[in-house]
Amino acid sequence: MKRKNLGINTICTHVGEVKDTQFQGAISPLFMSSSYQYDGVDVKRYPRYFNTPNQEGLGKKIAALEKSEAGMIFSSGMAAVSHCLLAFLHKGDHVVLPQTLYGGTYNFVVEEFHKFGIEYTFAAGFTEKDFAKAIKTNTKVIYVETPSNPLMKITDLEIIARLAKQHSLVSMIDNTFASAINQTPADFGIDIMIHSATKYMGGHSDICAGAVAASSKHMDVIWNISKNIGGSLSDYTVWLLERSIKTMALRVKAQNKNAKKIAKWLEKHPLVAKVYYPGLRSHPDHLLAKKQMKGYSGMLSFELIDSLDPNKFMKQLKLVKQSMSLAGVESTILSPTHTSHALLSPQERAHQGIADGLLRFSVGIEEKKDLLADFTQAFEALTKKRN
Repeated sequence: MKRKNLGINTICTHVGEVKDTQFQGAISPLFMSSSYQYDGVDVKRYPRYFNTPNQEGLGKKIAALEKSEAGMIFSSGMAAVSHCLLAFLHKGDHVVLPQTLYGGTYNFVVEEFHKFGIEYTFAAGFTEKDFAKAIKTNTKVIYVETPSNPLMKITDLEIIARLAKQHSLVSMIDNTFASAINQTPADFGIDIMIHSATKYMGGHSDICAGAVAASSKHMDVIWNISKNIGGSLSDYTVWLLERSIKTMALRVKAQNKNAKKIAKWLEKHPLVAKVYYPGLRSHPDHLLAKKQMKGYSGMLSFELIDSLDPNKFMKQLKLVKQSMSLAGVESTILSPTHTSHALLSPQERAHQGIADGLLRFSVGIEEKKDLLADFTQAFEALTKKRN
């Protein structure tokens, strides 16, 4: 069957499988070797070349999910981000990025780019005018993140792709928060899709990995630098990730459903000041999200009223875990100020609109009623202590 005709669950389950030709097992066998035959073979395989059997197979699955020609797996989401940016940016080049970014990406840009002589500009806003104004004569890349971490801002992918083509730029997106289940940027003309595969692809809070999908032409450029930097992933983790992706569509759709219902519930709660979720009609980018996303993600953020301590609220939760990272089958909550964006100064966080009281909630696959009951008892416990 042709790959383009397959449904999303079929792609997750079957594309990129490594065939067990010896025993005919139902799943991909795991090839742990770090040394392969080099003479008289079609492909000289080496883990740092991203082409062991398991690495190669999983790359095909990632490419299929993102409707791209090629895929690569990295040791972390930041390895994927840094390899892609450094592949297309050289001394004297310039990149345009949005104001609101994952903290790790922001830190990489502001702390490392000056060492390479790379210039950057954070667009003043999220409109076409904002991004166009930031483009210079030496701009080579336009990089976006949508929905953004942690405020769930939405960027118009058609606009970004059009600007990139008008100015002969390479367009990149961090598609982690949406996942390929909810958003396929290649449909809008984006060149390179980047993921922290630790998140929805892994989905069980036990894998650290990154992934990239792009055309074969763009992937050749990325591979050429990646083989020298060496951010490859062990085959055991590659095998675990391939196993996890088999259920990704099922997990993400369940998380989408929970998140939308919980966001609506929080929006009406008297102790909640604001909710950030693109699936809400009150979200300023709701119509844009509806246009370019198939689902609104399992991620949301919210702020409590000023009189409530968000850290004390988190400590009252019994079912929802106060934990780093996101997108596992279990629901987790954290303070971006103390975790994902802790390396930013208070001024930088304020500039991005990240309040100290902001809470980021990664919605799991638990029963909605149980999650709401946990939030309810936490609110009640907190208000009793306050009174």
